[in-house]
Amino acid sequence: MTKTADYTVPGLGKDNGEEIAGLLQDRLHALNDLHLVLKHVHWNVVGPNFIAVHEMLDPQTETVRGFADDVAERIATLGTAPSGLSGELVTERSWKDYPLFKASVEDHLSELDKVYTGVIEDHREVLAKTGQIDPITEDILIGQVKDLELFQWFIRSHLEKVS
Repeated sequence: MTKTADYTVPGLGKDNGEEIAGLLQDRLHALNDLHLVLKHVHWNVVGPNFIAVHEMLDPQTETVRGFADDVAERIATLGTAPSGLSGELVTERSWKDYPLFKASVEDHLSELDKVYTGVIEDHREVLAKTGQIDPITEDILIGQVKDLELFQWFIRSHLEKVS
């Protein structure tokens, strides 16, 4: 079985297409992991403000799942087979598993803030690498970072202390 085709998008070049697809594969793993983490928190958050957080996470989960689909389809468009396999996600990821199960709103949101920071920072790194080579991929990532930063603001607003 082959993971790459003999083509990429016109005007990009096969080597650049494969390079960008490789960068996007890591982003696909991160987005798949993030949507699973969001659902995990949704199921395991308890305490005051539980329902607000529980209900806030479902739209984030759905949006992030859509982001994963967009990235996977871009990888395929670039001529490479995207991987959504859990085994590859676990062996290829550079981050640790989410540490909490049943825990308070504050504990989960504090950890989720760290997860969002990691995903956003890594998205921005790939954005910087792809911007000069492929503005289409850059555009996809810009839109995703915009929404991810908004979702992180929602998380941080729950954690912010008013003086």
